[in-house]
Amino acid sequence: MSTKKSESSHSSHIRIAVTNISSELSFESANSPTEIKAAIATAFSSGSALILTDIRGHEIIVPADKIGYIEIGQPSERRVGFGAA
Repeated sequence: MSTKKSESSHSSHIRIAVTNISSELSFESANSPTEIKAAIATAFSSGSALILTDIRGHEIIVPADKIGYIEIGQPSERRVGFGAA
């Protein structure tokens, strides 16, 4: 039996700031942080677009020269109830 908690433990949360755009792109990807960093490095070195896929299978495409910053982290677990510390 698969649970959402075990599925999210293998995903990464990504935030991408695009130059001249006030909002950020924020999504979860099934790729590991190492795989994401490799895709970023390839996009920057070749000057091509950064192409990542979210957990729903949608592709996010951002031109490498328009990226302000990228934040990669693990998604936080949502706590339910009182006294969650």
